[in-house]
Amino acid sequence: MRISLPMVLWLAMVVCGPARAAATFSLPKSELPDPLVFVAYGDIRFTNPSETAASSPAARQALIAKIAEESPAAVFINGDLPWHGIAEDYEVYRLETRAWRDKHLRVYPALGNHEFSACAGPSCLERWWDAFPELRGRRWYSVAIGEKVVGIALDSDAPLLPGSEQRTWLEAQVAALAPAVRVVLIVMHHPPTADVQTVKLVDHNPRPNEQSLAEYLKSAAARSATRFVVSAGHIHNYERLEQDGVTYLVSGGGGATPYDIDRTAADRYQNTDFPNYHYVRFELHADSLTGEMIRLEDYSAAKPTHWKSKDRFEISLRP
Repeated sequence: MRISLPMVLWLAMVVCGPARAAATFSLPKSELPDPLVFVAYGDIRFTNPSETAASSPAARQALIAKIAEESPAAVFINGDLPWHGIAEDYEVYRLETRAWRDKHLRVYPALGNHEFSACAGPSCLERWWDAFPELRGRRWYSVAIGEKVVGIALDSDAPLLPGSEQRTWLEAQVAALAPAVRVVLIVMHHPPTADVQTVKLVDHNPRPNEQSLAEYLKSAAARSATRFVVSAGHIHNYERLEQDGVTYLVSGGGGATPYDIDRTAADRYQNTDFPNYHYVRFELHADSLTGEMIRLEDYSAAKPTHWKSKDRFEISLRP
């Protein structure tokens, strides 16, 4: 992982402490492609390739290769990067993402519940920080991608309720957004809103912890010139919902066991294809942000190579 952290920002963090509202990391505009392209997805579950029930090695490896071809400015992962928070699964991540390192892709992960699976909490975090040393000591953080985009990685395993440490930090980040910022991408694991299930996967329905974030974003979006997009996972499928001026994505098609769902009328994606191994590609333009769900079509092949854009949406940016 390669993250630019200017010396001035680093000194400010040392002097003023982590409560500063400035972005944790920043990528100078001069280092970014034009147009700006970035990717978000999750629920990959890197683990031994002999394990094919918890995660499809063919699908996740195909996604890694396809994203490397995209050469995005940033790759955001919305949690459940490993199957278990053990050293062996992080080693598989390191081995299978060599193409990303060869292309010097910047990777920004959010914590999921599987990062805390099969290990004690402190050792789980140590392994995550070993994999992403620039994040050491942080469970949530932000990155300014040039002047117009800010990515915020949240930890939905920790409280997001009003008054919590993480919520207070988030509110300070939003309040301090520069006037030029037009898009805030929030990456997290558990979804604030999704297709509510009544028969299957009811234990994956949105929880109060994340629903409280949706309430906050409702008011934040109403008073800001910035567009807010949330990319969550936990549900191993794809969903797209618009609520209170915020675009909510479920992008859990990184390789983990696919989850079939009942789509509600609120879901803007009504395609019945299943499973949906995929990633979401964003491209920034002067007056809009476009998003595409890029789906792996021949997922049952030994070495899948066929891709198709199955959902495309455009968010108009405010002047």
